[in-house]
Amino acid sequence: MKKAAFHNLGCKVNAYELEGMEESLRNAGYEIVPFTEKADVYVINTCTVTRVADQKSRQMISRAKTLNPDAIVVACGCYANTGKDVLLRDGVADIILGNNEKSQLNDEIEKLKAARLTDKDAKETLVPDINKGHWEFEETTVSMKEEHTRAFLKIEDGCNQFCTYCIIPFARGRERSRDPERIAEEVRTLVGKGFREFVLTGIRLTSYSYEGLTLADLIEKISVIDGVHRIRLGSLEPVAVTEDFAKRMAALPNFCPHFHLSLQSGSAEVLKRMNRHYTPEEFMESVGYLKKYFDDPALTADMICGFPGETDEEFNESLDFAKKVGFYEIHVFPYSVRQGTKAEKMPGQLSKKEKAERTKILRAAAASMKQDYLTRHIGKKVEALLEETCETNGHIYWTGYTPEYIRVLFDTDQDMSGKFVTGTLTEIEDGSMHLSAR
Repeated sequence: MKKAAFHNLGCKVNAYELEGMEESLRNAGYEIVPFTEKADVYVINTCTVTRVADQKSRQMISRAKTLNPDAIVVACGCYANTGKDVLLRDGVADIILGNNEKSQLNDEIEKLKAARLTDKDAKETLVPDINKGHWEFEETTVSMKEEHTRAFLKIEDGCNQFCTYCIIPFARGRERSRDPERIAEEVRTLVGKGFREFVLTGIRLTSYSYEGLTLADLIEKISVIDGVHRIRLGSLEPVAVTEDFAKRMAALPNFCPHFHLSLQSGSAEVLKRMNRHYTPEEFMESVGYLKKYFDDPALTADMICGFPGETDEEFNESLDFAKKVGFYEIHVFPYSVRQGTKAEKMPGQLSKKEKAERTKILRAAAASMKQDYLTRHIGKKVEALLEETCETNGHIYWTGYTPEYIRVLFDTDQDMSGKFVTGTLTEIEDGSMHLSAR
């Protein structure tokens, strides 16, 4: 039997698309094997969000060829779009597929096989300029997943924002949304396979719009499908969280009060240089709506330390703002220069040492805020969806998540995979909380 191996780098959107490609090759008669095994085809779904991601993408492409020099190596994903010329020069990848061409994977493999009957060195490249012309949403349906509790659903692609530090609009093209009927069809299929929680994701999720249907409309549509126990959202643009949005989501019994708001900085001047389309005051207004309609919702964010020109005063403004919000978790990143972005050429580039120091300070503050949030939940009765076992300090627990995405540890000898447990949060251990059903 033909064998194919896959490796994914990057975001949840990439992970969803990889599952779709796996399913397409499985349907074409391939056995899917671990990436470390010998395979006939290796598919690397690349990422380009940072220079490190570019390097890792090239490394994995080279590793695949080392595992089996005779295999067909496919490079697809974001770096295939932005780094196509480098990949062509390297000559390691046999097929290079652009971001909106992943559905063509099996066809391109077969095309290359046919070409190599007469030219053993033949290669295939299908990377049209995704930033020119009009592009439709590339439909990828995933009906089989390794995980059987939580399913990610890609509902949107592309970005029109062009933040000065970000290369992704050049890799993903303009915003486009998926047909809601296709989304609902996929949800019903996955419910039938035992999935309980659905996470809506996209490159810019809040731009979802299909023939007048908004993101809030779509969530309400999914919420009434039989068997959908939970709906969770990916990253949100803060200004999209209006009072109407918060009120409507709070009315849905299966909506999870976990909001990942893409903050990046709490300084008004830094946000301007980043070309973020909101102010700290507008961000806080959205936070106010969420706290008005939800009981202590979990607020998480991404923040960048050491953006070009960031002064001590601006960093402290950002730090103070984060504390004022009271996040549950913050993903903190030191600014990374990204070739091809406006921020690359901005004056006031900070040293690696300065960025590291600020990152350390903000991460310490984030850890303190998380501890505060978890402490507030001690004694609360919650429902957790359990997923798998884990070892914590030498003891085996079942682990899963509450609607707020608090990781719980549940002590039992029973098989609890995909099951809901209602209990009380009792104590904190290593960033998780013990759940007692007594």
